[in-house]
Amino acid sequence: MSSRPQRAGRTSAARGAGARHEPAARAPRGGGLAAHAERLRSLVEPVVEAAGYDLEDMDVSRAGRRSVLRVVVDSDTGVNLDAVAELSRAISGALDGAESDGAFGAEAYTLEVTSPGVDRPLREPRHWRRNVGRLVSVSVAEQTVVGRITAADIPVEAGELGVEMDVAGAPRRIRYAELGPGKVQIEFGRPTGAGPDGPAVDGSGTGVSEAEEEEA
Repeated sequence: MSSRPQRAGRTSAARGAGARHEPAARAPRGGGLAAHAERLRSLVEPVVEAAGYDLEDMDVSRAGRRSVLRVVVDSDTGVNLDAVAELSRAISGALDGAESDGAFGAEAYTLEVTSPGVDRPLREPRHWRRNVGRLVSVSVAEQTVVGRITAADIPVEAGELGVEMDVAGAPRRIRYAELGPGKVQIEFGRPTGAGPDGPAVDGSGTGVSEAEEEEA
């Protein structure tokens, strides 16, 4: 880890559980941000997977004079405040370690670690599995189907897996291959924990862990 001075860490709530802490690391040196995306992913993804999470998305953008690296992670058991803060420190450590090989320059950057919000499209089987109990809208054979996911990763036909949805009070099984990107429908007033295996949707993601460093 770098020995450069850092400000004291801070914690706060952000759209649910969240934590902020400030490790030492730097933004990519030279070239466009897109040119460094693959390099950054090769550093971040192993850290995320080693912690038991899936790297759902990673984005690099500009915010004034600094760069913003946004890392979106998830797991079958969710991501809580402590996990987000710990993962943020681990990712920052990996980036800080890469600084010694010249991968990063002296430009300040901001690291954000968060879990997906309900606006994330359901594209992979794990996304459907993690949203059992929630009401979704999805395109199937060019028709829009709205129903509640009651089961996922179940045999549908010819050994292919898919989901079961309650559509207008009737069960319907659909293969993953038939599903377009699903969209979770926000439901207000449902009690926490409503649904077979999932919580009520309130429009929020798990919190954000934001780490930033300025030049010492």
